[in-house]
Amino acid sequence: MRMKNIATVCLVAVVWLGLAVWCILGEKAEYSDSERRALAKPPEISVESILSGDFAADLEAYAVDTFPARDTWRSIKAYTRLGLFRQLDNNGIYRQDGHLAALEDPVNTAMADHVIERLRHIREKYLTDEPVYFAMIPDKNRYLADMKLDHAALAAYMEQGLDFAVPIRLEDMLTAEDYYRTDTHWRQECITDVAGSIAAAMGVSLPGEYEEITLDTPFYGVYVGQSALKCTPDSMTYLTNPVIAGLQVEGAAAVYDLGRAEGRDPYEMFLSGNQPIVTIRNPQNDTGRRLIIFRDSFGSSIAPLLAQGYAETVLVDLRYISGDMLGEFVDMTGADVLILYSTLLLNNSAALK
Repeated sequence: MRMKNIATVCLVAVVWLGLAVWCILGEKAEYSDSERRALAKPPEISVESILSGDFAADLEAYAVDTFPARDTWRSIKAYTRLGLFRQLDNNGIYRQDGHLAALEDPVNTAMADHVIERLRHIREKYLTDEPVYFAMIPDKNRYLADMKLDHAALAAYMEQGLDFAVPIRLEDMLTAEDYYRTDTHWRQECITDVAGSIAAAMGVSLPGEYEEITLDTPFYGVYVGQSALKCTPDSMTYLTNPVIAGLQVEGAAAVYDLGRAEGRDPYEMFLSGNQPIVTIRNPQNDTGRRLIIFRDSFGSSIAPLLAQGYAETVLVDLRYISGDMLGEFVDMTGADVLILYSTLLLNNSAALK
């Protein structure tokens, strides 16, 4: 028994010593592709950081982020939690009907009020008689487990707060299959009817013919890394026709930035991802009509479709530019104004400026 105990202690010591050497000498990644975030850096040692406790906290974060075979251990933990212990989610991500989705918090009226306050301020500062429309993009939870967040209640709350905007309801035009299985966003090829309905509500018609082009690059959405589960990738498809092919873009590399389709987040191929202001001009539209879209990332893929009905379309992302500065960059006089936000932003709007 004594020899057995000694052998056990030695084995444990060797394992921990090996892990320690691996942690110290092993290659350190600076970015996690699976989680799409920068990893913690080695903390700097100082008397102040030690006394405040920041050094210990930062060292713990660094140790967790640089632990050997970290992604493998994350996957083991995920499958143990979901398969062995039969938990609903891992890291707040659950799987249902082939889709990965995030558990949502209940409606946060404080966050909704922040959006309403910022948009009302913009209306009072820049708009007079310009027509304003509001459409809320449901999270795909609405069509899966419908966890916690009451989408109908949030839509009603926003419509009451934005009583100057004409509401456009989208929820009945969408299903779970209109969203990527591994990501939060909707699929462009599945929302032509949504774009057509929004355009019709604003008095604009869109062409109905598109060519679908599917990329060879597999698309692993944001939920794959967050869940640490092995998943079949989505495919990336975009729509084009002579009108879309002729659109001129300022503030993004292109309507479809194919270089980004090879990057960490292929969804950023749509108008080069999140940008403060993107202007799309349509040389084939001589109506002179203009459209201003206040949007989040969902707007990147639907904007090329809506832009077909206007001579100029301007996308504004208030997460990256303050509403107080808009007058220096965007002329809203005489334009149609579309407020197009997902429930994800409306319920977590702290980043809105």
